Amino acid sequence: MAGSPVFAQWMWLDKDGRKVFSDRAPPPEVPAKSILKQPGMPTRAAADAPGAGDAASGARSDAPETAKPAGKSQLDKAVEERKRQAEAAEADKKKADEARIASQKADNCARARQSMATLQSGIRLAQVNENGERIILDDNARSAEASRAQATIDADCR
Repeated sequence: MAGSPVFAQWMWLDKDGRKVFSDRAPPPEVPAKSILKQPGMPTRAAADAPGAGDAASGARSDAPETAKPAGKSQLDKAVEERKRQAEAAEADKKKADEARIASQKADNCARARQSMATLQSGIRLAQVNENGERIILDDNARSAEASRAQATIDADCR
């Protein structure tokens, strides 16, 4: 045995269907059906025979391929479900934002219309300036306020 290669004692299929060789036991998440060789387990004669090993490995490679799509499809389903949930959450957030913006626009519209009605009524209006003093709006100030109110009406009252 001095010239012979060292063989791993464990052989199993990982989650992607690839063969893993190791001198240590597979991780606990590897199912027992995926373990192909372990210490104390007799070596399959068909795998050691020349020519027959190709057929045996071909048969074994069929099992991982059938197991692989099932695992992948479950993973894909989980990923797709998370993606759908994220899209639904994003759509809900977008709807809530749109509702909030629509509510703000409706409030702005109502205030602007009320302000415009007050400005057009012709009654004397007063404002408080930056010094806290009360000033009466003259015609120029009244028309400037009316234009601001009309701009808000144009923007928010659609």
